[in-house]
Amino acid sequence: MTDLLVNGDHEQAVEALRRSYAAIPEGQPIRLAKRTSNLFRWRDPSDAPGLDVSGFDRVLSVDPDTRTAQVQGMTTYEDLVDATLPHGLMPTVVPQLKTITLGGAVTGLGIESTSFRLGLPHEGVRELEILTGDGQVVVATRDNEHSDLFYGFPNSYGTLGYSLRLKIDLVPVKPYVKLRHLRFADADALSRAMDELVASGVHEGETVDFLDGTVFSADEQYLTLGFFTDEAPYTSDYTGQNIYYRSIQQRSVDFLTVRDYIWRWDTDWFWCSGAFGVQNPLVRRVWPDRAKRSDVYRKLVAYDRRYQVIARIERWRGLRPREDVIQDIEVPVGRLPEFLDFFHAKVGMAPIWLCPLRARENWPLYPLEPGRTYVNAGFWGTVRLPPGQIPEYHNRLIEREVAALDGHKSLYSTAFYSRDEFWRHYDGETYQRLKAGYDPGKRLLDLYDKCVRGR
Repeated sequence: MTDLLVNGDHEQAVEALRRSYAAIPEGQPIRLAKRTSNLFRWRDPSDAPGLDVSGFDRVLSVDPDTRTAQVQGMTTYEDLVDATLPHGLMPTVVPQLKTITLGGAVTGLGIESTSFRLGLPHEGVRELEILTGDGQVVVATRDNEHSDLFYGFPNSYGTLGYSLRLKIDLVPVKPYVKLRHLRFADADALSRAMDELVASGVHEGETVDFLDGTVFSADEQYLTLGFFTDEAPYTSDYTGQNIYYRSIQQRSVDFLTVRDYIWRWDTDWFWCSGAFGVQNPLVRRVWPDRAKRSDVYRKLVAYDRRYQVIARIERWRGLRPREDVIQDIEVPVGRLPEFLDFFHAKVGMAPIWLCPLRARENWPLYPLEPGRTYVNAGFWGTVRLPPGQIPEYHNRLIEREVAALDGHKSLYSTAFYSRDEFWRHYDGETYQRLKAGYDPGKRLLDLYDKCVRGR
């Protein structure tokens, strides 16, 4: 085992946090003081001091023999991957963006191209140390006295407590990943191929280690298959002038180092860097490589959101306002063509990211049927509002369509459900039971208030 932090230091940090939590007056909002965020639920800045969790951002240990790691909750996946790759290991699922934290991906869900065989990040967790809403620190596992909290923690978004330490599974990697980009002319063919690949895990005799997809238009869609390999005839670099998502259209086969594969989407925030001109070759040459990162772009969006720079310019030009359409949803694989048809007709934004997944267990607050294949569709951008429509017009359409297709919607961004609708989708009965058990004083926000009302 490689110890990267003395456990006594972690215990001291836990005790300091408990004292800090207890010192916050009753009735005062409790929020984390975080340097970065990957949420798109905007709220007005608060004068209330945040709970200082800066002492929980490290990898405690990596054990190559048991293929596990002990990790503090505020550790970013960038730091976690840097700690595990030297051992030839990676977390079971590594969300796409470097500054997503392990605790954030577990309490707020995450996904990536290993999800078709390994589920979601929380399914690779063995043990959770949690500061609960009543100020206690408990350790929850699948089969101890806090197993209800273990299974109810995913999709609770910090409203039941905060993860301080997690013991997670790791999986072996090889130095390189070979990519195959398969083009499909329609969503029906793509969905059938995806369903078969998830079921078999094999393509032309090779075990598929990674699987995701990209939709550029109704008649240009791709599945990208990744295969671990010990050797590569060359490796492509998409951290500088070249752009990864464009390579999907330009190459049928490609090779990346395993680290570059893991972070292939971060350099251009999938394709959203184009909003800042970073995909313009002239701008790209002068934009520092160290600033080609999702967290840099997120800060630029936050600045514009606060000062309304683009909106003011567009109003001055007489243009109709734009609506932010930034969402991830899941629908059963057989309903994906219907969703894409709807999306092309009613929203009209591209590209769209696709990621198949199968939950391995039942997680009540995000109730996916174990063993059933779903497809995550991610779309992030802005769309002009039709004349006379309300500001959230497209987002409400998407919510209704996803529900009609027996799907689910992630809660990291805006949501507009009524309270009754929300709790039907996210198992209100289980949530309220957990809230009463672990936050009886309601010191932390309610999940509906936090994710829909934006409090």
